[in-house]
Amino acid sequence: MDKETDYNKIIDERVERVFDIMRPRCSESDMARLRDAFALAREAHAPQRRKGGEPYILHPIAVATIVAGDMHLGVNPVIAAFLHDVVEDTPHTIDEIRRRFGDDVAFLVGVVTKKKKEHYDASLQVDNFRQMLSFMQNDVRPLLIKLADRLHNMRTLAAMNADKQMKIAGETDYFYAPLANRLGLYHIKTELENLGFRYRCPHEYEEIKDLIVQDENAQAERLARFRDQIYSTLADAGINAEVSIEYREPYSIWRKMHKYGDDFNHLKYRHFTEIVYDTPEHMTEKAMALTIYSVLTDHFKEKPGGISNYIDTPKENGYQSFHVKLLADFGRWQEVHISSRRMVMNSRLGCIADRDDDNIRRWIEKFRQVVRESSDTGGTEFIEKVVTAFYNDDIMTFTPKGRPVVLPQKSTVLDFAYEVDAALGERAKYARVNGFLTSIKAPLRRGDVVEIFTDSDVRPQPDWLASVVTYKARNAIGTYLDNLPRPAYDRCPICMPIPGDEVVGFEDEEGRITLHKRDCKAAVSLASQLGDSIRAVNYEPDSTLYYQTIIVTAVDRYHLFIDLVDSITNQLKLAIESFNTSTRDSIVTCTITLGVHSFEELQSIIRHISSIDGVDTVKRKD
Repeated sequence: MDKETDYNKIIDERVERVFDIMRPRCSESDMARLRDAFALAREAHAPQRRKGGEPYILHPIAVATIVAGDMHLGVNPVIAAFLHDVVEDTPHTIDEIRRRFGDDVAFLVGVVTKKKKEHYDASLQVDNFRQMLSFMQNDVRPLLIKLADRLHNMRTLAAMNADKQMKIAGETDYFYAPLANRLGLYHIKTELENLGFRYRCPHEYEEIKDLIVQDENAQAERLARFRDQIYSTLADAGINAEVSIEYREPYSIWRKMHKYGDDFNHLKYRHFTEIVYDTPEHMTEKAMALTIYSVLTDHFKEKPGGISNYIDTPKENGYQSFHVKLLADFGRWQEVHISSRRMVMNSRLGCIADRDDDNIRRWIEKFRQVVRESSDTGGTEFIEKVVTAFYNDDIMTFTPKGRPVVLPQKSTVLDFAYEVDAALGERAKYARVNGFLTSIKAPLRRGDVVEIFTDSDVRPQPDWLASVVTYKARNAIGTYLDNLPRPAYDRCPICMPIPGDEVVGFEDEEGRITLHKRDCKAAVSLASQLGDSIRAVNYEPDSTLYYQTIIVTAVDRYHLFIDLVDSITNQLKLAIESFNTSTRDSIVTCTITLGVHSFEELQSIIRHISSIDGVDTVKRKD
C-alpha cells in the first residue's frame, strides 16, 4: 500500500507539471478536456505496469510533458499524448475518443495507433512507419507525438532485455532520429542518436563518454580562459551575450571519428564555443552576428576559409548560425558558433517554431511528395526510399544565377541536376563546378556553383545509381531503368558474351536464359551439373552497343597515335570510350575501349587496325 501511495503521489505531481505548462495557453474548457483525457488514460491503464514495474500511466504523462513542454504544441496534441496507447492496449475505441474529445483528437490518436492485422507488407515495424507517413494530411503533429513517445521509450530502455533494446535502438537510429533531424528538432534528434548508440554499442558508448570526461578535465582551465577572453572582449565592446563551451555528444564524436578516420585524440573540434546574443531593436540578427564576428576577429586570429554562414543559407532542417574558427592562446583552432536567441529556440522547435501556415505546409509537402512517389513500393524498399530524404547533414550549392540548391553531404553533380529538374538530370553530360570542367559523377561541396550541360542523346545509365545519394535522383534513374525493355537474354557477368560469340544458354527456374561463351568456366561447370537446363539460342545483333577492349602492340613511330585514332573515328566511324597508351623501349602498348554491335564487327575492327603500318598484334581483352 505504501508503494502504491508513493506512485499515486508521483503520478499526481507529474501530471500537474503538464497542467502547469498548458494553463497559460488554454481556456478553462480546454483545461477541463485535458483533465478528462488524463482521467480516461489513468483508468484505462490502471491494471498495466511497465517493464520496470512502475504504473503504465507514467509513460503517457511523460509523452504529454514532452509534447507540451519541449514541443510547445496545443491542447489537442497533448490530449492525444495522454491517450496515444489507449486504443492499442485497452478495450477503449477510436469512436469513444471521437465522441468525448472530437474528430481532431481521434485523428491524432488513430495515426499513432499501430494497426493489427494478420499479414504485414514487410513487418509490423515497416507497416507502422508507413502508416505514420501515409496518414499525414497537411499535419505534422502525429509525427511529433510519435517522436515524443519514442523519446520517452528510449529514456526508459534500460528496463528492456538486450534483444528488445537492439530492436528499438535500431528503429530509432534508422528512422526516428533522422526524422527528428529532418523536422529540425535538433535536441530531440541528438538525444535519440545518443540513446540509440548507448544501447546498440554500449562498450563504444561508454569508452567515448569516458574519453570526453577525461578531455573536459584536461582542457578545463585553458577552455575556460578562452571562454572568458571572448566574454570580456564582447563586454568591452558593449555587447551582452552568453558564452559557453559545449562538448559534442558521444554519437556525434563517434560519427566524426568514422567519417574522418581519426581516433579520439586526433579528432578536431570535439567541442565548440557557443555565443548566444540578444538582437537590438535597431539591428537585424545578421548584422548583430557580423558585429560580433568583427569584434572577435580584431582580437583573435581567424582561420582562412573557416567561416560557415548558416544565417543566409540555413540548413535544410532550418538550422541557422554563424560559424567561425578562431585561434586560442594555447595554439589550437576553436570552432565558435554565433547565434541569436531565436535561432537557438528554433533549433529546438524546428518546423513548428514558425507557426505560419505556409511555412508548415512547405515542410509537410516535402514529406508528402516522397510518400506519394513511393506509395506503390512495398515493404522495406518503401522505408529505404523515404529515409533517404532524412539525411543528417546537408550542403548548400548554387546555380549560376544564384538559386540555392540544398543537397545531402556526398552529393554529386547528378544529384544537383535532378534536384533542379528531372529533365536536366536525364540529359546531363558534363558540368562546370566553380568554372572548372567536371564529370557529372563528381562530388560537390558546400558553396559550389554548378552549371549543367546536356546532350539530347544522353540517357541515364545503370552506373549512375552508384553515383547519386538523393531520393529524387535515385527514384528518377531507377524508374527510367526499370521501364527499359528487358533484353531477351541475360549475359554472364564473368565472360560477358556479345552477339556472334559462340554461346550457350542456361534456363533458370523462372524461365530466364543466361548466355555464356562456350569456353566460360562457369558454363563448363553448369553443363556438368545442370545439363538439362541447356538451351539453344539465336543471339543476333541489334542496336545495342557492347563495350569491348582491345590491346594493340606496335613499334613506336611518328604519327602512330594519330593514325590509330583516325582509323577508329574517321574511317570506322566509332566512338572511343577510353584510350590508354604506354611506350617502353620503342614498343607501344595501347588499350582501347569502344562500342560494337557484334563479334563480327569487332573482328572487322581488329583486321582494320592490324593493317596500320607498325602494328604487330591486336587482341580482344577477355
